Amino acid sequence: MMKTSVTAVRGIVGGLFIVSGLIKANDPIGLSYKMEEFFEVWNASLKDGSLLENFLHFLNAHSLALSLIMNGLEILAGIALIIGWKRRFVLGLLLVLIVFFTFLTGFAFWSGKFKNCGCFGDCLPITPLTSFIKDLLLLAMILFLWAKQHYIVPLLATRRMAFVLVLSVILLAGLQWYVLSYLPFVDCLPFKKQNNIAEQMKMPANAVSDSFRMKFIYQRDGKKFEFGPEELPADLASYTFVDRTQELVRQGNAEPPIKGFALTSLDGVDFTSIILAEPAAVLVFALDFKTVALWVAAFNKLYVEARKKNIPVFIVSADAARGKVIMAPLIPEEVVFLACDHTVVRTAARTNPTFYLIHRGTVMAKQGASKIDYLLPQL
Repeated sequence: MMKTSVTAVRGIVGGLFIVSGLIKANDPIGLSYKMEEFFEVWNASLKDGSLLENFLHFLNAHSLALSLIMNGLEILAGIALIIGWKRRFVLGLLLVLIVFFTFLTGFAFWSGKFKNCGCFGDCLPITPLTSFIKDLLLLAMILFLWAKQHYIVPLLATRRMAFVLVLSVILLAGLQWYVLSYLPFVDCLPFKKQNNIAEQMKMPANAVSDSFRMKFIYQRDGKKFEFGPEELPADLASYTFVDRTQELVRQGNAEPPIKGFALTSLDGVDFTSIILAEPAAVLVFALDFKTVALWVAAFNKLYVEARKKNIPVFIVSADAARGKVIMAPLIPEEVVFLACDHTVVRTAARTNPTFYLIHRGTVMAKQGASKIDYLLPQL
């Protein structure tokens, strides 16, 4: 009976770690962004110059490497537990991981500053509370397995287990290389193919927006007074307006999938509605312009083909002005650069850059720089 229980718990724990790791390995850059968000929120509560603050700055600067390592550890530890390889070492590793994850999800929940913990990536968003409870249950199951580890027996011979683990490492390395070089296998982002950007900018149906209480601050006879909109006095003209404040009364339960999407020219003209109404347009979302030499030739080829069909091409970046200066000698003079919010660009560009073909705001094709030729036949 106990052996059956251990086997069942072993399968659940190992399976959850494998699934969690694979979902995040599909988009390690997304996980690195979530880690950066966590480190920034945590850092805000620390004393400047403290050892912990410096350590968090270091982790923030290496968030992508940390993301890749965490994904690999989750998957390999889950596989090792299921096949029974070095049970004591693996259970110790799982215990360290789950304590770390429980701390992260607990902080995300108690801080109240995260709507999605990122524990299962963008493909399976769950609230910090749900994830915290999940980690507590996993912690209990891992402690159970630690206490009953003598019931865990290897499923394969030693050499076969070694082969499975080595093969897993190779496949995992290949998966991570592919999604970093191209795009995630499964796109769960709001900019995925067939999504209409304008529709993704709208609040979901039946969503409850944030509710705020407005206060007006006035001054009279050297004293300050606060009034709500319904409390303004009849002799308001005898007061001097000072300021207006608002206080969050009720947290909303939803937000639009795409926030802050605005495309503006370098002289401040908003082109968003114009571009989303175009019968066809190419948007090139660039995180930065450090690797321009690697993709500028492919861009110029795409630009020539697009212009033959009267399809406008735009380069979109949070640092558009600098991008124009860097690329001016390398591309046609008439290429238009547009500025956009940094977070929006990071969401749209999981490779640097990422090319989009849109028809009246609907994403028809999406390719990373390494597969830009795949976009040409679709123009």
